[in-house]
Amino acid sequence: MKTIYLDYGATSPVREEALQAMLPYFREKYGNSGSIHDFGQVSREAIEHARRQVAEAIDADSPREIIFVGSGTEANNLALIGAARKHRNKGNHIITSSIEHPSVLEACRQLEREGFEVTYLPVDRFGLVRSEDVKKALTDKTILVSIMAANNEVGTIQPIAEISRLLKRSSILFHTDAVQYFGKVPMSVADLGVDLLSIGSHKIGGPKGIGALYIRKGVRIEPLFHGGGQERGLRPSTLNTPAIVGFGAAAYLAAQEAEAESARLTRLRDACWQRIRDEIGEVVLNGHPTRRLPNNLNLSFHRVEGQAVLLELSRNKIYVSSGSACSAGKHAASHVLMAMGTDEETAFQSLRITFGKETTEAELQRFITCLKKVMDELRSLLINES
Repeated sequence: MKTIYLDYGATSPVREEALQAMLPYFREKYGNSGSIHDFGQVSREAIEHARRQVAEAIDADSPREIIFVGSGTEANNLALIGAARKHRNKGNHIITSSIEHPSVLEACRQLEREGFEVTYLPVDRFGLVRSEDVKKALTDKTILVSIMAANNEVGTIQPIAEISRLLKRSSILFHTDAVQYFGKVPMSVADLGVDLLSIGSHKIGGPKGIGALYIRKGVRIEPLFHGGGQERGLRPSTLNTPAIVGFGAAAYLAAQEAEAESARLTRLRDACWQRIRDEIGEVVLNGHPTRRLPNNLNLSFHRVEGQAVLLELSRNKIYVSSGSACSAGKHAASHVLMAMGTDEETAFQSLRITFGKETTEAELQRFITCLKKVMDELRSLLINES
């Protein structure tokens, strides 16, 4: 039985182009990019090429605005904690939302322990942050706003450019976690209007263990780690040349294909949702109905726990997620769905289905057939028990 992978929100397979780009830097071109001899400079040139690829993929003004880090989580921590500590002399107030990724929420909680004040904005029933709520939360002590570009669980796309316009005439820094957003739709940091932006590699067909933080020219933050002078002193460590090269290749391809792939995934997503609604029923769509990532479906099936559905699908080699991947080990209701006003029972019934580059119509046909069978069986068990 062929595997059907529908958990691209958690990770994606490394693209062949990225893998082939990486391979020489494991054995033949293994020099340390910090070495000044020719062998080391081969790695340095490869890293700078990848930096240009990532910069161009997000429409940054300069490759120097890209700092390579170990993951999207590290990028979020460096952005929030680094910016807050650097600008503490200007104020101690930070604004974020109640549905952020744990790496943002936990970074904010760390800052609270350091004496910073954090406002966690509410969202509407679609998981949307209202720009007017951001405006109301601003104080003369606000130094940083961090709102994710798109939610990792329900896929709702946030009004980043609109919020940016609110902050434009102030000295308040604006950060967005774009890990899920990047590569799913065409994007430009100039259009978004942000000062800091986090992205990751493994969600776009690059390797795990590498990410990047965009830092707009002129913005200053403090490092989290201390050591050598790599990455302008903001991320001191021997650079992971193979991973960076793979990230660059994946970022280049994602940017080239973003428009066409976004349209293709939107068609697959909408067709899948229509069939599930018509053929299975007793289901609600979580998140915004249209303002959402093209590859994301987050659904709650009445009377059945999402985790039970996940396990039955897994037995059929079909892989989806119940809630976000980072909290899948915790049997707790999604903080995102709860913040949206979803009751706990419905939150536990949620299933996240995320499509990617290799998802086909034929796979979705088999998935829906299997899902219908699983739902019929689970719901009939409930009827028999009652």
